Amino acid sequence: MNSILLTEKDYERLHLLVQAQRTAGAPANIENLCKELRTARIIPPEEVPVDVVTMNSLVRLREKKSNTVLELTIAYPKNADLATRKISVLSPVGSAILGRQVGQEVACPTPSGLLTYQVEEVMYQPEAAGDWSL
Repeated sequence: MNSILLTEKDYERLHLLVQAQRTAGAPANIENLCKELRTARIIPPEEVPVDVVTMNSLVRLREKKSNTVLELTIAYPKNADLATRKISVLSPVGSAILGRQVGQEVACPTPSGLLTYQVEEVMYQPEAAGDWSL
């Protein structure tokens, strides 16, 4: 598996999130994010390519089998809200797409089996937009 790209700020925040989750009796899905953090390539925010999914990015995904298109924002757990299509980075899809580039495919476990998504577009990325405070 290729290592993901993370901005320095995202890495720091996610590392703290993982530590807090472990202290609180971490759910099993935290392990997926832990694995990604261990192998991530950390880069300054101004160097992140515009086609990389970072925290708070709005992305378009295509589920390969059904050809279903999803548009969602990857969010921290406290900001997750399914009604506004903001998914937690701790969800299977959230941790799978974080740090991936347009064109890459990711596999996500679901109750009905493994689903494969392709990252089709990063429609909004805070770093590309100059939103450094997100």
